[in-house]
Amino acid sequence: MASNRITVRVPKQLEALLRHRSRSRGQTPSDVVRDALETYLGHGGQSLSAYDLARGAGVIGCATRAPKDLSSNRRHFDGFGKKK
Repeated sequence: MASNRITVRVPKQLEALLRHRSRSRGQTPSDVVRDALETYLGHGGQSLSAYDLARGAGVIGCATRAPKDLSSNRRHFDGFGKKK
């Protein structure tokens, strides 16, 4: 993919947030900025899947110390959605 370079000045706090987000997603800061620009400016008619949206929101893989079959084993759903 041919690409052009642009330079943008941002406050230190925004840079820190960008670097934190890029590390947590395992991406470069440039990748995060490109994703953000595509989201803000539109996807050119492309729609994102629910998985892509969840991944972008950081909810994929956020559960730690959870059973590996959490989403597929019905016994984990017992009482789900009921008030305690």
